[in-house]
Amino acid sequence: MSYLATRLAAVKPSASMAASMAAKALRARGLDVIDLGLGEPDFPTPPHVADAAHRAALAGETLYTPAAGTPALRAAVAEKFRRENGLDLSPDEIVVANGAKQIIFNALMATLNEGDEAILPAPCFVSYPEMVKLLGGVPVTPVCGADTGFRLTPEALEAAITPRTRWLFLNTPGNPSGAVYSGADLKALGAVLARHPQVLVLSDEIYEHILFDDREFVSFGRACPELRDRMLIVNGVAKAYAMTGWRVGYAAGPAPLLKAMNTVQSQSVTSVAAPMQAAALAALTGPQDCIARFRAAFQRRRDLVVAGIAEIPGLTLSPPEGAFYAYIGCQGLIGRSTPAGKVLADDAAVTDYLLNHAHVGAVPGAAYGLSPFFRISTATSDAILTEAIARIARAVAALSPAKAA
Repeated sequence: MSYLATRLAAVKPSASMAASMAAKALRARGLDVIDLGLGEPDFPTPPHVADAAHRAALAGETLYTPAAGTPALRAAVAEKFRRENGLDLSPDEIVVANGAKQIIFNALMATLNEGDEAILPAPCFVSYPEMVKLLGGVPVTPVCGADTGFRLTPEALEAAITPRTRWLFLNTPGNPSGAVYSGADLKALGAVLARHPQVLVLSDEIYEHILFDDREFVSFGRACPELRDRMLIVNGVAKAYAMTGWRVGYAAGPAPLLKAMNTVQSQSVTSVAAPMQAAALAALTGPQDCIARFRAAFQRRRDLVVAGIAEIPGLTLSPPEGAFYAYIGCQGLIGRSTPAGKVLADDAAVTDYLLNHAHVGAVPGAAYGLSPFFRISTATSDAILTEAIARIARAVAALSPAKAA
């Protein structure tokens, strides 16, 4: 007899984590595997941030904090939104949690009823649909392909909304595509949402500081201030400050929603660890020079990967506008055969081949709701990326042509 809850039957583990674990398993066997499955900066956390956590722990800041976060950190987050995004918020409109993912989970836990729908423009972050399903909701995934720049159009949004729609998720810059919504793009979506007052908006802006080619970041809150009473702006310190393992996310939203989210948090994890909040406070209020330095490195790596993929027949890559991923089209490989005689039927087969033949770990596009693609993280060194592209090129060259139908 199974002791597992039935709601788990429809939920899959994180595909990016699964890809990384598969790569690590091969490494444990002594193979030289390049793991490009997980998205996290390879830079060390800035020293003043780590020092702040150390000082806080030594000073006795090791007790519970308010569920919503320390007053000092919430004030710093409010100031960040004012300084960088042009949003006038009070600390009472801010909540802190163990990473942006927990912010999203808490919001869904607080608002979703059985059968409620969440619009998740595909390709989308692998955890969005799984969290929606885990909490009884229904993911609705309108396809936003390369022809629209991997961005949701107003027409597609209008067509996806039903009386059961509870949430629209937007992610800019986007994971996995790197797509960036302009202010005009967001205003056009906001005009559609204005006609559907039952729809809440979750704007995931965790990659806001990683934009390329001098693009300007526009927060949904700034583009559509008239929707302020039903938007949740999600962010955190993980990507901008190389702090993925510190697990500190934050959000701004209307007081009734935040109150409900705090109730969820107080009855689950209680709060974020106090030294971690001290570290996040130091990140937001201390020197900001690492942001430009990281961004320049990520753009250089983006350019390296774009140029390398362009030389591999059968693969395509629209230059990412932000974030640190490459969402690589592999339609040209489908139907071809590996040296072992296995036909590549889909992007999952492609990533399996790349892992086992080229020893490069990647995530299949099916995990993000749009195939045939695969995602690699570009948040690693130039040398590692150069070697990974060379391995992918050799693996593709080793494939046999597809058989005629």
